[in-house]
Amino acid sequence: MELDFERCYRAVDSRDQRFDGWFYTGVTSTGIYCRPSCPATTPKRQNVRFFPSAAAAQTAGLRACRRCRPDAAPGSPQWDVRADVVGRAMRLIADGVVDRDGIPGLAARLGYTERHLHRMLRAEMGAGPLALARAQRAQTARTLIETTGLGMAEIAFAAGFGSVRQFNDTVREVYGRAPSELRTARGRSVAPGGAGTITLRLAYRPPLHARALLDFLALRALPGVEEVRDGTYRRGLRLPHGPGEASLTPADGHVSATLRLTDMRDLAPAVARCRRLLDLDADPTAVDGTLAADPALAGAVAAEPGIRLPRSVDGFEMAVRAVVGQQVSVRSARTTLTRLLTHLHPPTPGPGDVDQEVRAPAERSREPEPLDQPAEGAGSGKGTGRVGRLRGFPTAEEVLGVPDEVFGMPAGRRETLRALAGAVADGSLDLAPGGDREETVRRLLALPGIGPWTAGYVAMRALGDPDVLLPTDLAVRRGAAALGVPAAPRTLDTYADRWRPWRSYAVIRLWRAG
Repeated sequence: MELDFERCYRAVDSRDQRFDGWFYTGVTSTGIYCRPSCPATTPKRQNVRFFPSAAAAQTAGLRACRRCRPDAAPGSPQWDVRADVVGRAMRLIADGVVDRDGIPGLAARLGYTERHLHRMLRAEMGAGPLALARAQRAQTARTLIETTGLGMAEIAFAAGFGSVRQFNDTVREVYGRAPSELRTARGRSVAPGGAGTITLRLAYRPPLHARALLDFLALRALPGVEEVRDGTYRRGLRLPHGPGEASLTPADGHVSATLRLTDMRDLAPAVARCRRLLDLDADPTAVDGTLAADPALAGAVAAEPGIRLPRSVDGFEMAVRAVVGQQVSVRSARTTLTRLLTHLHPPTPGPGDVDQEVRAPAERSREPEPLDQPAEGAGSGKGTGRVGRLRGFPTAEEVLGVPDEVFGMPAGRRETLRALAGAVADGSLDLAPGGDREETVRRLLALPGIGPWTAGYVAMRALGDPDVLLPTDLAVRRGAAALGVPAAPRTLDTYADRWRPWRSYAVIRLWRAG
């Protein structure tokens, strides 16, 4: 990826936080690399190099700045939304595929040879897949060092390193300190958060309309899987090495995330899925700028800046929601899904259960810290077998075994749901974030009972496509009419060209307006 020197240097000189994660500043005279907003003195032009990734800067022999912690910057919006091979690879690496399956597994998921994949990533990211995965392991290791009481050997293997020596060498190279020095330098006691509990701060690019996110998630919350209470969203997670649970509380400049994990190796995938769920790597300035150029949306954008696209932690879950939600209200779909969940996972009441409600996020007096930065009072310890009363959504295999009478849906829709679950179970349909969007939509449309609305909804929320319009959606049409936009599907489809490439975000705004 080519970086314009003048534009990048101006961002560094003005300490523009909007560019954090877009690129990294390497200072050859000091041997460190920083995020663009680093408060340190602006380096001289002749001593500066710009890199498209933290891994590229590390490959060049630079260590992370101890002041701005560039390795913990928000993810690049470019790789978050791009549907090409590099974008898909970055999402899979963030989800821990390299740590679990190695480079051969990553290449197989993408359908390319290892050599060609390495060449593409080097050209775009300045580093190959191993270096990119290594940078993520280093960040995971630092988080575990600073937030848990785990021994260094346990941390090394939990973070994905092949040996303790490799762990020690990488931490020293990336951070300029030994692992034990990082723990000592943090100087914070480990709070009694429980075994397997970690609390982090997930950074984002402001603005973030937190209330809109919580409203959206609360309206669709499924009992036993998720809940919204007192300004916090909680949900169960189905992670590669066991179940988990996440509590996400939007605050000023960050989202406080408390993760309860069965296995610490799932830290990076859990963080990646939480970030994806809340769309924390988006560039709201770019999105709002495009949508506000339309006078019909300008007022809504000014009144509610930073509306995000709520995504998912489980592609199959989102596809099931889409099928169940065909031609019915959100409330009716929620009732059907609750019946399904109750059959598969009978609820386990917890202490102090109350009705769900959404409140404005509490004001925070402390200054925000970078992404994945350990918060005060982070938990400690090894993973446990049981993480809480919230569970991940059922698997495709579980849904296939549900009797017809449990669904409470028309026969045609039941068969659609079974066909969907069967395709996911046998591997012919990939709903993971690294899947090929066009191929996935094509395979969805080939299933009986799935049309453009269902496939588009899945592409938007499960695959993270930023440019999906649902012109036949009743709520979209109602919102369009409320904002003075043509509401007829064909006319709306033509009108919405002015919202490209952010039509998915326009859909969220139309839903709110309707």
